[in-house]
Parts: sequence; C-alpha cells; structure tokens
Amino acid sequence: MKKTWYKEGVVYQIYPRSFKDSNHDGIGDIRGIIEKIDYLKDLGIDIVWLSPVYQSPNDDNGYDISDYKDIMDEFGTLDDWKEMIDALHERGIKLVMDLVVNHTSDEHPWFLESKKSKDNPYRDYYFWRKGKGKKKPNNWTSFFTGSAWEYDEQTNEFYMHLFSKKQPDLNWDNPKVRQEVKDIIQYWLDLGVDGFRCDVINIISKKEGLPDGKWRLGLVGSEHYMNGPNVHDYLKEINRDVLSKYDCFTVGETVFVSTKEALKYVDENNHELSMIFHFDHMSVDNIFKWFIRPFKLRKLKKILSKWQNDINGKGWNSLYLENHDQPRIVSRWGDDKEYRIESAKSLATMIYFQQGTPYIYQGQEIGMTNAYFKDLSQYKDVETYNIYKLGREKLHLSHKRMMKKLQYMSRDNARTPMQWSDDVFAGFSTVEPWIEVNSNYKDINVLNSKEKKDSIYQYYKKIISLRKQYDIIVYGDYKEHDKKNKYLYIYERNLNNEKLLVITSFTKKKVLFKIPEGINVEKVKLLLSNYEVNESLTDFYTRPYEARVYLIK
Repeated sequence: MKKTWYKEGVVYQIYPRSFKDSNHDGIGDIRGIIEKIDYLKDLGIDIVWLSPVYQSPNDDNGYDISDYKDIMDEFGTLDDWKEMIDALHERGIKLVMDLVVNHTSDEHPWFLESKKSKDNPYRDYYFWRKGKGKKKPNNWTSFFTGSAWEYDEQTNEFYMHLFSKKQPDLNWDNPKVRQEVKDIIQYWLDLGVDGFRCDVINIISKKEGLPDGKWRLGLVGSEHYMNGPNVHDYLKEINRDVLSKYDCFTVGETVFVSTKEALKYVDENNHELSMIFHFDHMSVDNIFKWFIRPFKLRKLKKILSKWQNDINGKGWNSLYLENHDQPRIVSRWGDDKEYRIESAKSLATMIYFQQGTPYIYQGQEIGMTNAYFKDLSQYKDVETYNIYKLGREKLHLSHKRMMKKLQYMSRDNARTPMQWSDDVFAGFSTVEPWIEVNSNYKDINVLNSKEKKDSIYQYYKKIISLRKQYDIIVYGDYKEHDKKNKYLYIYERNLNNEKLLVITSFTKKKVLFKIPEGINVEKVKLLLSNYEVNESLTDFYTRPYEARVYLIK
C-alpha cells in the first residue's frame, strides 16, 4: 500500500448551516467556521470536509445547486471562503469540498435553458421524456418517495429527478455535461481545494432507454442506475483529465454497493476514486432506513469485518458512524442516557482503530445525541416530511408511531446546532437558530468537554494522537476474534512485529473477555481505555460499554 496524507489524516465534517453563526441571523456561516479553526487544530484534525456552501435555493439544504462557482449568500462570499481556506492551510489543515453532480437545482441556468424548448442546446443536459399516454415515462421512484418524474406544461414532457423535484438529474451521457463537471472540479482545485466528497456518485450513469424497473429496498428502478453501465468509464475520464493532475483525494458516496463492486471504484490500479462511503453498517438497525429493527452486534461485526478483509491491501476504507444524513450514533447503538460517555468512547474505539481514514461529524466528539423533537413542526428536513406523509397516508401508521421513527432516524437529529457552550442557543448564535438547539446543551457542550479530563472530547483527542503516533493503527492488517460473541467486538491489527488488540463492549452487562490464542501477554502496553485499568492483560469481566486498546510487541 502506498502511503499518503489522506490515509494518515483524520477528517472532520462541517455542516455549515449548523456549525457556528457569526453574523447573528440564526444560520451558520463561513466566518463562523473561521472562528473555530483553532478548535479543530487543537482536536488534531488534518482535513475538513465542508458540506455544500454553493449558491442554492435550499430545497435540500444546499444539495440543490444553482451556481457551482459561487458561495451561498447566507454563508458569506467567495472572499470569505478564500480567507477560510487560507486559514485552514496556514494551520496545516486540508479542505475537501462536496461535489454534487448527479443533479443540479431546477433554478440552475442550465435547467432554466433546457425547459425553454425541446430543441434548446441545454435540453440534453437533463433527462426529458414524453409520457406513455397518460402514464409517466417509466415507473422509477425517487429516494424522497413518489415518482422520479415531474411534468412540465411548457414542453408537454417530463424530467427525471431521483431526489426532490427541484433536483433534476444531469445526463452524464452528454460529453458537454462531463466537460462542465471537469471545469467545476478544476475551478475549485485551482483555488486550493484538496479533494472532494462526491455525492451519490455511483448513480450518475443510467441505463440507455430508461426501462421500467423492479422494486428493491423501497425504490423502483435502481437496478438501472446503481453502478450504472458507464459509471467507471466516466470516473476514469474525470480522474485522467483533471484529478490526476493535482495532489488531491476523492471519497465517493455510494449507495447499495458490495465490497466486490467497491473495489472497482477504489482499487488503486483503476484510477477512479481514493475511497468510498458504503452504507452496509448503517442498516444494522433497520431493514431500510425507516423500518427499524433491534440492533445486533454480530451483524455489525460481520459487515465491518467483510469491508476490512475485502478492501485492505487493494483499496482504502473510510471509517464513519455519523454524518449529516445519519442520526447520532450514541442514540442508535450506544446508551445516550445512563452510559452516554462510556458508550460514545467505546463506539469511537471500535471504529477508529480499524484500517481506513476516520471521519468525525461535528458534535460527535462531544457525544451529541438525537434531538427527540416532540412536535412535527420542529423538523425542517424535506425527506423527513415526505416520509411522515407516506407513513400516515399510504401505510396508515399513527402519528405517535411516525414521530417515534423520526426521533430515531430523521436526518435533522444530526443537523441541530453545534453545542459550543451552555450560553443561550448553545453558543451557536445569539438569536433563534434555523432549527432548534438540542435541549440537553447545558450539559453536553464543547466548553464542558474541554474542561473535564475524562470527557468524550479528550478521548477523541487521544485517539487522533495515537493514530499519528503508531503506523500500525493506519496501515496494519485486520483479524477479528470471537465472532459469535453477542456483546463484545474484539479484533487485532498487525504490522511488522507489532500487534494491536482492540476490545469493545456493546452492553451494560458484565461479560467475560478471554485472551485470544496467540496473544503474548508478557509484552503489552495499554494505549487507551475508557475506565481505569491495570497495564497488564488478563481475562476480565467488562464494565458497561468498556473499551481497551493494547499494543503487543
């Protein structure tokens, strides 16, 4: 494996709308990020991934872009952005931007042109089709529920949108579209950007003829665009013509992707993407997102071990438990009441000592929890409202049951304002924020966390510091132990003559840990633990959500 900065770095994802408001309008902004760069430096962050800050009507919180080369007014100006990247680079922190090029906003100039007439030069930038009599062009459905087609009276045709109707899909089969994308990428790289997180990148290529599809995991038609016919050719082209000319990296958001398919994207000999985000582990507690089932550790271990074993040595993994689309992990797989601190530390230990680049989502490092909003009006997310409507009208589920689903899985759980202090509005703003602050901000906030020696924040700092200190954490291989254990996740990493043993508990019950065969207990060093423990390694009964990491020479 070739060594590179993006494998050794730790990424921190900023959702700008909710990070820090500097101009007192209730919305986070770029100057707010500038204020907090020293906080990121102190935590040990090497790379910032910035969720979209481009011009957008904000139908889907910035993932509907109307101008790829300018900054959203609410967030500031391009000059503010330039000041931010300079401030990051001065402190040795790289910047990764979101690249959202499966679709644009319906207010983008390309789409406004394409709507004008069937022979407009921009018509073929998008998927416009005639209906089949009174029916839509095909039976595909949107990720946000309902049909993937929207009728336009002006030209008596439909356009495709796999997300909101204000997010029409781009037609990547048109070489002009691919050239536009290359121009966008080059524009930002020339301004100093160090890489891109590529939004839903494995669905950019659609099957010719757009045939009717089958139902699969809540979607109809996905077999015709998931890892579509030309996706690898198009990514190779982007890499060859632009990305390969810069010292940058890419992480692709890829839905419904197997490890075998993933390797086509991330194999270093294929020259497509540096790594991907998969979602296999995000379905451990659900059949698909809104159909919730009990969390089972054995299922999680099987999934994560498969990704470790299948990818290591050929490509590179990304390690994450939270992002702007996922609820707070301590509320999902931990215990966010009695053992919030212990379980948040254990979860971090479990994921960030595996092989891959770690991604920390804002607030995760202080153990922020789900918001548990009690009223539907407190939610802001378009997906959340669509799901609520579907559950009530089509599935006839009660209001109470739907609210319980939202409290557990809504994307807004991750989008409440960053909790900086116990001041009014959690120190995020001096005025009412765009979305309510989590009511627990008086106890859970950065100021509190920095002052306490045994806080989740201090524990994250230790993990990040250890990754910089020990090559084995970054480049070691992976081997799971005691696979059938329902409560403990135990694995080892090996590099040269060193071994790392990682032990994490997912329960408050006492569970007997037995030293795996082949572990030399004579030469152990305790690197990290979330309880006071002796340096030596013996069989022991775990305490609630206990975590330990040993280095063995």
